[in-house]
Amino acid sequence: MAEGVSKRRVCRLLGLSRSVLDDHARPRDDGPLIKALSALAERHPSAGFRKRYVRLRRAGHPWNHKRVWRVYCALKLNLRRRRKRLRALRPPQPLVQPIRPNLQWSADFMSDALSSGMSYRTFNLIDDFNREALRIEVDVSLTSARVIRVLEQVISVRGRPERLRLDNGPEFTSTAFQRWAAERGIALDFISPGKPTQNGFIERFNGSFRREVLDAWLFNTLEEVRQQAEDWLDEYN
Repeated sequence: MAEGVSKRRVCRLLGLSRSVLDDHARPRDDGPLIKALSALAERHPSAGFRKRYVRLRRAGHPWNHKRVWRVYCALKLNLRRRRKRLRALRPPQPLVQPIRPNLQWSADFMSDALSSGMSYRTFNLIDDFNREALRIEVDVSLTSARVIRVLEQVISVRGRPERLRLDNGPEFTSTAFQRWAAERGIALDFISPGKPTQNGFIERFNGSFRREVLDAWLFNTLEEVRQQAEDWLDEYN
């Protein structure tokens, strides 16, 4: 600032507000805001910026949203928004009655829990021609690699199907599973997301299995589930 010239005159000549000059001259102390935001992040780890800002205001803190957002981002507290995974649009094939075995199989997953609370899944496979149940695989985790192995075992006994009717689960849409189907010459018919009626044959089978096995018995171990499912399959078929 020029010697002998007041701050007021300089601001008037430059068209600036004195508060702007004073604001830059005094660095802000963000310590209390950092402490308050860190405490909120510890108590409410899943809350986003808006909820934390509302809590700050309700607690009587005077900081405006722009200042809180600046410190919030500096602390790297801003959460990434999870976006829905885009699915490839595939026109669904109509659900029709096959005229012979091994023309089309349907597959689906189910979930339940043991008496201990441990969750498990079942992979169900049927032939749409006569609704014959081909396999019920039971385990805690059923990955695409496991599904491929199960299908290979069934194919070694019954032969290869021409088509598989499936939902859009990650086990079926994985690159490994689609590569396996292409190498085997098996067409994959995916139903529309959220439309289980397009896979009506396996859904009806799932309902019977749910009522007569999963809801009818209280299982303590996976081996008990497997044994009961195997016994039920013999009677069902």
